[in-house]
Amino acid sequence: MKKILIQLDSDESSSVFDAITAYDAGVDHILQYGNIIPDHVRDLVFGAMFTRGEDDLKNSAVFIGGSNVTTGETILKAVTESFFGPVSVSVMLDSNGCNTTAVAAVRKILSVGSVKGKKIVILAGTGPVGMRAAGLLALEGADVLLTSRGLEKSEIARATVEKRFKTNISAAKVSSIEETEDILKDAYAVLCAGAAGITLLPESIWSGHPTLRVLADANAVPPLGIENTKTHWAGKELDGKIVFGAIGIGGLKMKIHRKCVAKLFTQNDLILDAEEINDIAKEIKD
Repeated sequence: MKKILIQLDSDESSSVFDAITAYDAGVDHILQYGNIIPDHVRDLVFGAMFTRGEDDLKNSAVFIGGSNVTTGETILKAVTESFFGPVSVSVMLDSNGCNTTAVAAVRKILSVGSVKGKKIVILAGTGPVGMRAAGLLALEGADVLLTSRGLEKSEIARATVEKRFKTNISAAKVSSIEETEDILKDAYAVLCAGAAGITLLPESIWSGHPTLRVLADANAVPPLGIENTKTHWAGKELDGKIVFGAIGIGGLKMKIHRKCVAKLFTQNDLILDAEEINDIAKEIKD
C-alpha cells in the first residue's frame, strides 16, 4: 500500500523543501494544499481517515508546514480534533522548520555534555526556534535565560514557554553590547536565534570568555549571529569553545526531519510536536 502524505501549508504555495524531504524519507505520494486555515482541515483529514481500514491507516499521514508557526499550531489542533477513537492518522508539525531546527540545536549543545544546572542564554529567543529550544533545554535541567531587545516581549515569551513546556525559565532585555556581556556572566552555552543577518554576539565578548563552552548559531545569512564563526562548523573547537554554525546544525536538522516523516508511517496515532521530535532525534547518531 502506498504511503501518502497530506501536506497542509499555511502559505499560498506549499513548500518544495518539505516535499522533497518527504520523498527522501520514503513517502510515495504527497498531496499538497496551500492557504490552509483551521476551517479547511476537518474535511481533508476525514478524507485520509475514511479511505482506508484501521489496519492500513498508518499508510496515510499529515504534515503541517508554512511560514506562520502560530497558524501551524492552530492547524495541528484542528487536525487532532478531527480524530475519534482509533480512527486517526499520524501528524507532524514543523512550520518554518521550527521543531526540527530547535531540536537539532538542542541536540548539538547536549552532544558536548550535560546541561543540568548550567546557565544557557538564548539571545533573541522570542521566535519559534528560540522558544522551543528554551523549553527543551529547561526540560534537560538547564538554567535557561531567554532574551529579547524588549523586556515585555521576553517576558511574554517566557510565560508562553513555561505554560507550553511546564517548566521554568528566566527572561531579560538585551539591547546593547554591555547588556550582552552582562547577561553572559557565568554562562555555559549560548544559542543565537535571532533574525537573519544580525550579529548578536561579538567576538570581543565570546573570545576568551571564562565560562562559555558551547556556541550555537541558527542564522546562516551574513553577518552571522556569532561574529567570526562559520556556518559549516559542526563542533569546531576554537579558543576553548565548541562552535556550531547554522549549516552544521542544519545537517542534523535534515536527518531529524527525514526520520520523523518516516516514523509517521509506523503507526496511525503519532502526534509529533517538539517533545516527540526531540525523543526521535535521540535515536540518531550524528
